[in-house]
Amino acid sequence: EAKVLRMRFGIEMSTDHTLEEVGKQFDVTRERIRQIEAKAIRKLKHPSRSDKLRTYLDTL
Repeated sequence: EAKVLRMRFGIEMSTDHTLEEVGKQFDVTRERIRQIEAKAIRKLKHPSRSDKLRTYLDTL
C-alpha cells in the first residue's frame, strides 16, 4: 500500500504515476491499484494514524 501511494502521488519520487503505470509495475489491473489506493487512504484517515501522518507532513 505504501509503495502504491508513493508511486501514485509522486511521494519521494520525481513524478506521479497513473493507475495503469502502477498496475504494470505490480502486474495487477488498474482497478486493483485503485482499490489498494482507496484502502490505504481510508487507513490514513483513521484518527489513530492521522496524527502520525500530520507529524510527517509538518516535517516537509
